[in-house]
Amino acid sequence: MGVVEREALRYLGYGNHPVEERTKELVRECILEGERALRPRHLVREFSLIIGKEMTVDCGCFLTESRKLAGNLSGCSQVLLMAATLGLAADRQLHRLQTVSAAKAVVMQAVQAAMLEDYCNKLCRQWKELYEKKGLYLRPRFSPGYGDFPLSVQKQLLSGLEAEKRLGITLTDGYLMVPTKSVTAVIGLGRQPAGCVPEGCEACEKRDCKFRR
Repeated sequence: MGVVEREALRYLGYGNHPVEERTKELVRECILEGERALRPRHLVREFSLIIGKEMTVDCGCFLTESRKLAGNLSGCSQVLLMAATLGLAADRQLHRLQTVSAAKAVVMQAVQAAMLEDYCNKLCRQWKELYEKKGLYLRPRFSPGYGDFPLSVQKQLLSGLEAEKRLGITLTDGYLMVPTKSVTAVIGLGRQPAGCVPEGCEACEKRDCKFRR
């Protein structure tokens, strides 16, 4: 079972539970359709980092107050800011399915989420290899809206990446991204290994890691 298939089933709520053969077939069908129609794209940019005494976090293009983000970035002097998207084609694909088969639309929703997550994980593994050659280690991705990291930071983060012009990502009044299958994140760069893999704590075996989500 591939990574995208396994993660899609997890998003669908199966976890370790048995999966009906029809559901597996539908997931694989959606993966093939997604791979044919969708072309993930991303932006990444390096910024200097300053963490203040009051847990203020200055990442160059935005300044915010977040105890959890400051903890995640502890020991870092630089950050990578990233944005990734499956594009409007993903939204059109879902809209089309919703008019044909609600069940398949739900599965495609999970498949698209798994595809985007897998794409981000692959990017982080590439950056991990690149930066470790420079003596820098990546922290796990940390996205606006998680914990006390305000979702409103999306506006400044996307602006700093010129994501609207370069990726077509815009924001609703509630700071949700369009295309909907888009993600932004802050990734710390530090001189000491974090003891946690950069693709996220859900994949890390270090249960007592202070960077664990």
